[in-house]
Amino acid sequence: MKKAVVLLSGGLDSATAMAMALAEGYEVYAVSFRYGQRHAVELECAVEQAAEGVKQHKIVDIDLSSFGGSALTTDMAVPKHDAVEELTEEIPVTYVPARNTVFLSYALAWAEVLEADDIFIGVNALDYSGYPDCRPEFIAAYETMANLATVAGVQGRKLTIHTPLIDLTKAEIIQRGLALGVDYAKTTSCYDPAPDGRACGHCDSCLLRQKGFYDLDKVDPREYVS
Repeated sequence: MKKAVVLLSGGLDSATAMAMALAEGYEVYAVSFRYGQRHAVELECAVEQAAEGVKQHKIVDIDLSSFGGSALTTDMAVPKHDAVEELTEEIPVTYVPARNTVFLSYALAWAEVLEADDIFIGVNALDYSGYPDCRPEFIAAYETMANLATVAGVQGRKLTIHTPLIDLTKAEIIQRGLALGVDYAKTTSCYDPAPDGRACGHCDSCLLRQKGFYDLDKVDPREYVS
């Protein structure tokens, strides 16, 4: 079987991307990160998601909170809204500086050890919060760099970074996942969950997720505070 490293955050998008990799016949090696984020709910979800069908799941400890700069790694307030229409095109304070660059570097290192030629990441350039490291240009540039930086690349074996969700709406992502049997009750998208794990319902990520289910006339199985 072909091997693939899948970045698994515990969220809706990465769970769907992993399901797509499995459906394409890859032997999946999932990697999640304890990076100093303000809650552990997403990692608990990632463990649940990786319990079936995954060859190996690693949780890697790094500390992006030591640099600060994000509401996800500091005590900075997470922006809240009442409706998705209130979201702006400005890059929000929930952006974690260089996060996907760092995460992909770890995934690349593991892929090189595994002799895997494929990495899957659930970035999305439509229904997302405007993060610069979720754009197709970033992924293309990183893939070019990766093929210059590894033994496999130098020897002519091309690494491919797969972004199967890059041009899908949130509703389309959910639709694909449901068709593949993704249990979205085991995913969380919230930036600021309650201590018991319930989603806040008002952060950018919650609102975009809720809109996706609403557009499909489906009920979001994740429990919300309000």
